[in-house]
Amino acid sequence: MTQSLHDYFRHFIATVWLLNGLYCKVLGQVPRHAQIVETILGATYSHELTMLIGVLEICLGIVIYLNIQPKLIAIFQIVIILSMNLLEFQLAQKWLLWGAWNLVFATLFCLMIYLHAFVFKPTPKQA
Repeated sequence: MTQSLHDYFRHFIATVWLLNGLYCKVLGQVPRHAQIVETILGATYSHELTMLIGVLEICLGIVIYLNIQPKLIAIFQIVIILSMNLLEFQLAQKWLLWGAWNLVFATLFCLMIYLHAFVFKPTPKQA
């Protein structure tokens, strides 16, 4: 895999986190994200928790973009994504964009993260 293609995948993964954190949660442009948090964690602090989750997703996107500890961060992402999606599937399925299919898409995204971090090695550009 060329370095530029490897970077493209890293930027794509980082963008997913940045968009979900900033656009969907912090800016509140996708209300079902807040509904999921409220359903799972309760209504009392759901707004604050949604904001916190969004800020943490933005931070994760920045760490990925900066390529800090890529293998450790890849493991962290996979654990977070699968845990979050299993929890949402069990407790808040009615708010999921694709219902049960969310688990399939989450698994495919985890596979992409895994392949990017552990299988596909960038090859240096040739002069």
